[in-house]
Amino acid sequence: MTGKSAPPAKKPAPAAAKKKAAPAPKEGAAPKEGAAPKAAPAPKEGAAPKEGAAPKEEAAPKEEAAPAPAAATEEPPAPEHPPEQPPAPTDESAPIPTEAGAEATPVPAECSPAAPAEPPAPEPKLEKPKEEPPSCPLSLAVEEVSENSFTLTWKAPEQTGRAGLDGYVVEICKDGSSDWKAVNQDLFLSTRCTIPNLSSGDKIHVRVMAVSASGTSGPATLEQPVLIREILQLPKIRMPRHLRETYIRRVGDAVNIMIPFQGKPQPEVSWTKGGQPLDTNRISIRNTARDTIFYIRQAQRGDSGKYELTVHINGAEDKAALDIQVVEPPGPPQNLKLVDVWGFNVALEWTPPADNGNAEIKGYRVQKSDKKSGKWFTVLERCTRTSCTISDLIIGNTYSFRVFSENICGLSDSAAVASGVACIEKTKTTYQPEKIPQRDMMEPPKFTQPLTDRTTTRGYSTHLFCSVRGFPQPKIIWLKNQMEIREDPKYIALIDQGVCSLEIRKPGPFDGGVYTCKAVNPLGEASVDCRLDVKVPK
Repeated sequence: MTGKSAPPAKKPAPAAAKKKAAPAPKEGAAPKEGAAPKAAPAPKEGAAPKEGAAPKEEAAPKEEAAPAPAAATEEPPAPEHPPEQPPAPTDESAPIPTEAGAEATPVPAECSPAAPAEPPAPEPKLEKPKEEPPSCPLSLAVEEVSENSFTLTWKAPEQTGRAGLDGYVVEICKDGSSDWKAVNQDLFLSTRCTIPNLSSGDKIHVRVMAVSASGTSGPATLEQPVLIREILQLPKIRMPRHLRETYIRRVGDAVNIMIPFQGKPQPEVSWTKGGQPLDTNRISIRNTARDTIFYIRQAQRGDSGKYELTVHINGAEDKAALDIQVVEPPGPPQNLKLVDVWGFNVALEWTPPADNGNAEIKGYRVQKSDKKSGKWFTVLERCTRTSCTISDLIIGNTYSFRVFSENICGLSDSAAVASGVACIEKTKTTYQPEKIPQRDMMEPPKFTQPLTDRTTTRGYSTHLFCSVRGFPQPKIIWLKNQMEIREDPKYIALIDQGVCSLEIRKPGPFDGGVYTCKAVNPLGEASVDCRLDVKVPK
């Protein structure tokens, strides 16, 4: 084909064709790269497109450009939104891909010099997502304010990240200024911070930030600035509950008491006993801003008494009393003596001990010891009186007695022993038997249980029973049909405690009849009878 130059009036045509063909590659990134190889063969023909000739001339480029999409697929996918590049000028418009993958009919354009193909866009590098910084600290609050400092507290943030927290940064700024200054050069590891060297009357804004390897959190701030001033507080003693009653210790024990109080500015503390200052050689006092400590290394009974604690600030004061009682075991009772001994009983009396150990006597313990064993046994515990009676002593023994006194510390170290002993003697007694009147026991025989009629079967032994009484013991005679039964081995007659029995061994039909039991003694006789029937089984 021979190319003809286009008239000047038709030169804008390729621009219009370019405008229509340019938007086509926006549907996908792959067709944009493949458009250049398809349009490249157009300048080789060297002829301007004619009506109806464009489709025939495009057949050759289609066959040559067929492998282009396959080459494009080998390249890695383009980013989601690649930068748009201006299309290269070509003599023919690039085919527009459709949804089905077919090319649209190219728009004829005037012949123009071909532009070189653009190199493929560089592959973008995927960046790893950065770890989020920690969340801001929680519960920021002011714990204490003084005339030149204040103390902050807060809680750790909810999210600290995988690496954990490195610490906290605290910054302050005066009210009306925007110049924030860090309080700490190094990171705080604690959640409590005291900010010193401030001027009284200043209003200070504060913020706290958590720091980790992934960054710094947002600041935790206070709603209102902190006013630096001394907060006045009246003095108040917080006496512990167990010290509101008498505080009791044993001799030799240590006394260590801490009593808290409150007040601002720091109150002055003073101790007195009976209106007089304390003996610093025996009692040590140590005061802090919040409590006072009262200490005695080894308590003595002379340390007992009522102590007064006074806390005062500029004319305002508060007082509290502390009652201390130092006790020890009491002494033994006095004047123990045996008052009386009678029968199996002994009466004792005594008087209270001279030294009660600086405590109330709770009672007395009484013990006894017999001469044979020599061992002491407790008879009475916590006897509240100064006298007692001991009973149930054993006849023939000799007893000694002793008494201990007892208070809150326990029993006395020693006991009071009675000077005398109690001998429980045997009393001479004569046994006189009781005179019982003689009774006439003679009685004629009398049957208390008669014989009863019986029926038995041949070959089965049977018994006849009755009971009789009488004195002297009556003689028993058994009769059959009014004939006395003598020594016959078929019959066995017995009597035991007035119960009479007759055994008939393996009776036959001839053993039936009337049997009589007769009892005879010198005072008379009595008899009972019964009938015995012997059946013969069929």
